[in-house]
Amino acid sequence: METNTTTLAEYLFTRLHQLGVDSIFGLPGDYNLRLLDYVAPSRLHWVGNCNELNAGYAADGYSRIKGIGALVTTFGVGELSAVNAIAGAYAERAPVVHIVGTPLRESQESRALIHHTFSDGEYGRFDRMQEHITVAQSILTDHRTAPAEIDRVLRECLLHSRPVRITIPDDMVALRVPTITLETKLRVPLPVHQPQIEEKALRAVLDRIYNAKSPMILVDGESRSARILDEVDYLVKSTEWPTFTSGFGKSLIDESLPNVYGVFTPQRKEFVDSCDLVLCFGPHFSNTNTFIFQTLPTDPEATVLINHASVQVGGEIFRDLPANYFLPQLIGQVDLSKIAKPTPKLVHPKSVERPTGSNTDLVTHNSGFWSRISSFFREGDIILAETGTAGYGANEFFLPPKARLFKPVTWLSIGYMLPATLGASLAQRDLIARSEYYDLLEARTILFIGDGSFQLTTQELATIIHKKLNVIIFLLNNDGYTIERCIHGRNQVYNDITPWRYLKAPEFYGAPTEGEYAAHTWQVRTWGDLEKALTDEKMLNGKGVRMVEVFMEKLDAPLPLLGVLDMQIQRERERETAGRPIH
Repeated sequence: METNTTTLAEYLFTRLHQLGVDSIFGLPGDYNLRLLDYVAPSRLHWVGNCNELNAGYAADGYSRIKGIGALVTTFGVGELSAVNAIAGAYAERAPVVHIVGTPLRESQESRALIHHTFSDGEYGRFDRMQEHITVAQSILTDHRTAPAEIDRVLRECLLHSRPVRITIPDDMVALRVPTITLETKLRVPLPVHQPQIEEKALRAVLDRIYNAKSPMILVDGESRSARILDEVDYLVKSTEWPTFTSGFGKSLIDESLPNVYGVFTPQRKEFVDSCDLVLCFGPHFSNTNTFIFQTLPTDPEATVLINHASVQVGGEIFRDLPANYFLPQLIGQVDLSKIAKPTPKLVHPKSVERPTGSNTDLVTHNSGFWSRISSFFREGDIILAETGTAGYGANEFFLPPKARLFKPVTWLSIGYMLPATLGASLAQRDLIARSEYYDLLEARTILFIGDGSFQLTTQELATIIHKKLNVIIFLLNNDGYTIERCIHGRNQVYNDITPWRYLKAPEFYGAPTEGEYAAHTWQVRTWGDLEKALTDEKMLNGKGVRMVEVFMEKLDAPLPLLGVLDMQIQRERERETAGRPIH
């Protein structure tokens, strides 16, 4: 008889800890309270959030730094509050484990009309709702199969780098289960060797590499979730080919390398179109990651796509070839002496002359704000830029080595970045505690967020303060939804927001006013104000929350958005000329 046992709850939390989870997010509810009793005994740090949506965002942010994240909610009302965050994690390949405490099995089987249900005895609705935004689910009902089910779902989470859902009835939490499987590390299944497919794919890719006269590399954001960053880094350095990233891929490679030229923007399209090989890693070709499809590789026959689970060469797709399995083979076979060494006449972002205003000039997006901020960054910083003007401005950052950038990709749920800052900063702290963060003993997390987005998820600033995280916030106060004004309704009231006294937020949320973790705030209107804030000793060496409110005009935006605004103004003029009303 098996003598080594543990509770089902501890089995799950221990597995998460083995996978690298040190902090777990969520909120208590009456169907998960007993489950939460086992968080601390499993060596996990509980992070109570202000609402479940924020908990989901935080778990997402944590996972993008740590490799996996988790949250715990309660049945029905709690889990549905997190759905938007889970959907975003699915869209952008963030491996999040959503654990839901559910009612007693007896209540479910008897169709009892209890709270947090639709009062119709139907308990499976929430399961079906979330099938569409998770790559795997496990509805635990039998303790004998529960450990295997947990392991199955966690493997799927790691394999696909997408959310999964595990439900645990309240009466199963303390049931004993064997611990023997915990002695074996959970691993992602390796693909079975497919010699014919592999040989054909390698031959096709190597043929393109050897015959290319003007090749380039494009690094996109799914390189992270495909776990191929080391291989991509090797190829960028060893080939010395001109390399660009997408917005999603920015920061995944070292921007200080001489052959790395920043984000592939429409201004770079002429060069990219002239290349006879575009070697693309981790493609994520959504409209918002390609400047409304302006920066897609134009010639399919000149494009090689290294995807999560396939390789595409021109129009031919080689399936069942995961990127993290195929690339080591490619690297092992490529003969670098046979490849072209192009020397394109490209202006490196570092060498572009950045304009600056005088100390009394107002700070604007397009007079050097983003490049000036770049010089503020340090190695190891995690930088987040919210959907809106900040997300577009972040394309202009020049990042130091070992920095990471989160920016809008596809889901674009405004407000995401503030709770994600909490998650990313905690992941950073947890990695430092494990001595696994670039040999650094301290590091910062820096958020750029608009006033409108800040109002959506502001409460999580309280958790950042409570956890004493080293976070700097640049709040761009442009009096409303500037990105929406650029798209449509530049003068419409629906793009206005209620004005707040934003710099009172840290105090309101409990930040100390003195001591090691005291909060510090600055208001910035001019270049002189900005310099004072960026060079203040409290800013440079503080440990608590630092918050900078940067005032900008409501129609001031990075150049791509100004182009959209110009089109709106042109449409208005055409309507005026035609005598039609302006909407």
